[in-house]
Amino acid sequence: MVERCAFVFPGQGAYLPAVLARLAVDEPLVEETLRPLDATAVRLGRSAPSRLLLDERAPALSELVDEAPADLHTALFAAEMVLFRLLTERHKLCPDVLLGHSFGELVALTAAGVYEPTEGMALVTARDEAFAARPPEHGGMLALEMSAPRAEALLVGLGEWEVTLAADNSPRQCVVSGPVEPLGRVRRAAGAIGVGATPLRVPYAFHHRMLAAVAGDFTRRATALRAGPARHLLHSAILGRRVDDTDAVADLVAAHLVRPTRFTDAVRLLHAQGVEVFVECGPRGTLSDLVTATVPGVRVVAPLRRRVGGPELAESLSGLTPASHTSTAPHASPIPTAPPTAPSPPTAPSLPVAPSPLAARVHRPGPAAEGTPSGAEAFPDRRSVVATLRTLYAAALGYPPEVLTDDADLEADLGVDSIKQTELFARAATRFGRTLPTDGSRLTRYTTLDALAGLLSTLPADGTGTGAPA
Repeated sequence: MVERCAFVFPGQGAYLPAVLARLAVDEPLVEETLRPLDATAVRLGRSAPSRLLLDERAPALSELVDEAPADLHTALFAAEMVLFRLLTERHKLCPDVLLGHSFGELVALTAAGVYEPTEGMALVTARDEAFAARPPEHGGMLALEMSAPRAEALLVGLGEWEVTLAADNSPRQCVVSGPVEPLGRVRRAAGAIGVGATPLRVPYAFHHRMLAAVAGDFTRRATALRAGPARHLLHSAILGRRVDDTDAVADLVAAHLVRPTRFTDAVRLLHAQGVEVFVECGPRGTLSDLVTATVPGVRVVAPLRRRVGGPELAESLSGLTPASHTSTAPHASPIPTAPPTAPSPPTAPSLPVAPSPLAARVHRPGPAAEGTPSGAEAFPDRRSVVATLRTLYAAALGYPPEVLTDDADLEADLGVDSIKQTELFARAATRFGRTLPTDGSRLTRYTTLDALAGLLSTLPADGTGTGAPA
């Protein structure tokens, strides 16, 4: 039996600084894809997204949300388009259906071929321009640890008509949005009945009627962009249906900011129609976790859950052979195929190749030396170093030690920002009597305890004679 595969495209939280830095070393397609997207972003008055995706000194997610949301959006779009091309062109995977979550629906439109990549970047920019032209009232969003139907019943019971469902993420997790004061009352009520309620770090009430004016302006701007027929089957969690014609694209653009994302329903529907593998086409693994919570036991793949190189990406895709995802005749597929007038699903449009101005910005280090640095003959073995780091980091972060596994990504999995990572590593270097690298940005390449232990072993001694954990 042929496995059906869905590519899922995440939204605003799917950002990791320098997430493509290691991949760019191994995969020329990374720079080839970023080059025209950089040029388009700069032409439209934005920063080149490669700065955030390749530079190891790139700011953290929280900083971008507060200070440069437009740059965050172009970076999200570019990262997901790079991964889509790697999956479809480099690894020859052909998804049976594409599914986006919130902002990810705009990326999915582009990946499906409705927009060329540079037009997709212009679409993302038009969205931010609409916010600038029609700034909405301040609002917020609240993640609730309960099902969407229970949350809606809670809102009705409280009489909080200004707060509405924004995202149905999984059977036990949803998001509501609205003005700040009513959201505060909902948060207190949820706490009183023992329901976890976490405010999201956003300035506006996304997926709420408060953004109606922005949505109207965005729709007007989007009509100026060239849109064509989808070349991949695309399902919208906002519209609750296929997107396969011009009218559906216009509906999605208009609804994108004001209607809720019904991700749970979309995942259940696709699974019922035969999808057995969900591949997250973006950084982190947030949607993969939601899919698993919605359909326990289904296979999920999150290739960029943490920063990886080419060999690691290939390993994460093991078992997903190209033959597993080739299109079949309509009668053999439980998922409706594209209309007869639409061309058969090809790979993503090729982007032009030119001498790369990015090459000088991509650090291409050789493998880290595993030997003991000069003057550090007594340095402990790697296992004991990892054990000491686990104890030190757990105490500083307030985590149980067992949470800090050898390969847990400090930022992607544990939410430790780059500033805190630098502070903790400085403590570790002092503990082991090592001298810190002169280039502090180098630390962002080492995101796990095992990687940090390897880095410590290569650093020169600081002359204190301390070579073992205290």
